[in-house]
Formats: sequence, C-alpha cells, structure tokens
Amino acid sequence: MSDALIDSLTAAVAARPDDVALRLHLAELLAGAGRAGEAIGHAAQVLARDPGNEAARRVMAAALPGEAPAAPSRPGVDWDALESEFEGVVPPRFAPAGAGDDAFEVERAAVTLADVGGMDEVKQRLELAFLAPLRNPQLRTLFGKSLRGGLLLYGPPGCGKTFLARAVAGEIGAAFISLSIVDVLQMWIGSSERNLHDLFESARSHAPCVLFLDEIDALGHKRSQLSSSAMRTLVNQLLTELDGVGGGNEGVFVLAATNAPWDIDAALRRPGRLDRTVLVLPPDATARAAILEYHLRDRPVAGIDLRALAAATEHFSGADLAHVCETAAEFALRDAIATGEVRMISQQDMTAAVRDVRPSTDAWFATARSVVMFGNASGEYDDLAAYLRKRKLL
Repeated sequence: MSDALIDSLTAAVAARPDDVALRLHLAELLAGAGRAGEAIGHAAQVLARDPGNEAARRVMAAALPGEAPAAPSRPGVDWDALESEFEGVVPPRFAPAGAGDDAFEVERAAVTLADVGGMDEVKQRLELAFLAPLRNPQLRTLFGKSLRGGLLLYGPPGCGKTFLARAVAGEIGAAFISLSIVDVLQMWIGSSERNLHDLFESARSHAPCVLFLDEIDALGHKRSQLSSSAMRTLVNQLLTELDGVGGGNEGVFVLAATNAPWDIDAALRRPGRLDRTVLVLPPDATARAAILEYHLRDRPVAGIDLRALAAATEHFSGADLAHVCETAAEFALRDAIATGEVRMISQQDMTAAVRDVRPSTDAWFATARSVVMFGNASGEYDDLAAYLRKRKLL
C-alpha cells in the first residue's frame, strides 16, 4: 500500500474529522498496511460517532493483537477494555471524576494591601468585613461574625478594583480566583450554570478564598431588562450560589467589581449577598505619586519630580497614569531614534505626556451624575453624590 496515499487520506481526515466514511477507509488501509495502532485509533473515532458501525468493529477486531474477539451478541463496544488496552493511543471518552477541579485557575497573590496606594476608606471596610474577623477567630466566635459575604466595588474604570481584590487575598495568604463572563458563558443550555456552580465549588474547596467577579453587571444584569431567558437563568444561578444553597460559603469572600452598579439586579445586593458597597475613586495625590513611581522604576529616568506630577494629574485614574509614563517613554524613544543618542526620560517628557493624556474618568462621572440626580431615591449612591458635590459637578 502506498504511504503517499495513506498520507493524503490522513490529511483529508484532519480537514474533515467528522467524515465517518473517509475515516473508516483510512482505518482499513492502515490495518492492511500493518499499522495496527493507527488503524485502531481511527476505528475508535468512527465508533465514537457511530457505535453500530460493523465495518469499524471488524477493523478494530482485525487490528487487535492475538485472537480476534468473538462478535458481541448485540451492537456495542467494550470501551473500558479498549481504553485500558490502548491507553495513550485512543483518548478517553470521558474525563475521570475530579478532572475538572482545576478548571478555574487558583492563584496565591503576591501583593498585599501595603502595595495599594491610598484607598484608606476602602481598606478600612475590607478590614472590618473580612480581614479582622479572619485574623481573630476567638473574637469572631464571640461576636458571631461570619466569614461569608460579599463586597461590591464600583467606580470609574482603571482605578485599581482588580488589583485591590488580589491584594486582599495576598494580605491573608488566601486563594484567589478571578472570573469574568467569558469564563462562564457557553452556547449549550445548562452549561453556563454548571460552569458557575463549578466555580463556587472550587472556591469552597480552597477556602479561605477570595472570589473576584469582574464586570458583575454583565453576569448579574437586571433581569427585568434581559430579553434572553438563558441570561435570566444564569442570574438566578448566581443568586443561588451566593446564598450557598447545597454548600456553605463559609470562608469564601466574594469581591465583585463594576463600572455600572445601576445595571446590577437588585436581588444581588440584598443582605447576605453583595450587601456592602464601596466607591473606588481615582487615586489621591499620594497614591498618584506611588503609581507613577511604580511605572517608572524600570525605565531610564532622571530629575523626575513626582510631587509636581501628582499635583498635575488630579482626577487621573491608575490606568491613565500608566499611559502617561508610556507616552513619556515614547517621547524619549522618538528623540533617540531621530538623533541616534539615547537619553533619559525627563521631567519635560512627563509634563508633555500629562498634557497629551486626558483623564478617562470624566465620561464616567458625567454618567454617574445623571444617576445620582434621578436614580438615588434610596440613598445608595450618597457617597458618590458627596464626591460629585466636592468636585462641584452636582
């Protein structure tokens, strides 16, 4: 049998893996050429798609070493025996129990709250809600303080909500699991809900654990505004998991982040779920200086006045400040390319970059202003209203 013909058919099967007839023909040719292992692999793939295929069973029987097994009394394949016999040649049909336990990456964060510049009020809320009770088990027992619960971080984008969640886990040496909607959603009915359940089960098995739900407004949008029944079911599943039905959430602290808290389903924010809300604002002057220093520390700089730069970047988010440093580096790189002489990043570069970069938080506060003016009857955004008044935006 020509190896060239087998190679051509192998390429054709790779291009059309679901073509049962083509794959069966290849298996027959491989068996005739004495390449039993490859023939068995392709015959097994045919039987996986068409369990009653007699021709595939004959190829499998002919390729098996020793005596050919007697034909079964009824259509079927002893998959357990075949998987044991040809482990490594034919992949298993089903993953063994427990194989999906690590479907979600469990981290051990290296940063702590000391690495977070500013945000003193946010840190105090975290200390009272989770950190202090965890460090003081006797006082926790005395006051009946549970370690379960959730905290919703909201504010303009780029202000460090994700970094803060990671720092909480690092502060206590807890496991850290981060989840976004792309990790959950699947097209098959019920698969998204199962993914969400598996996520919470993973967090429970690694307690104490900080479970971070990024962009929670996408995962837990207001059900009254959803036209998809699948998405409404997913929100219901999230509510069930937060309640810990079927498995306690003790030791699982849920941190959620959003730029649009007004789009979150109200049921998610009732007591026992995401019952505490903290506004994460753009960094203050001290934090801005620390962020700028962090992003410049591995770059060639000279004569940088961090205090002056911090004063000139009021209302800049952490992401904006990182962009300022990147822009200043581009200015110095451009000059080096033009002149052929390498120079340091200077204060002049940084000042020019500050003029070139506009704060990205302004658009968010414009939207937030409308929410505070017309949608704050319950007072849940009073802290945001106070900040807007302080900036004379309200």
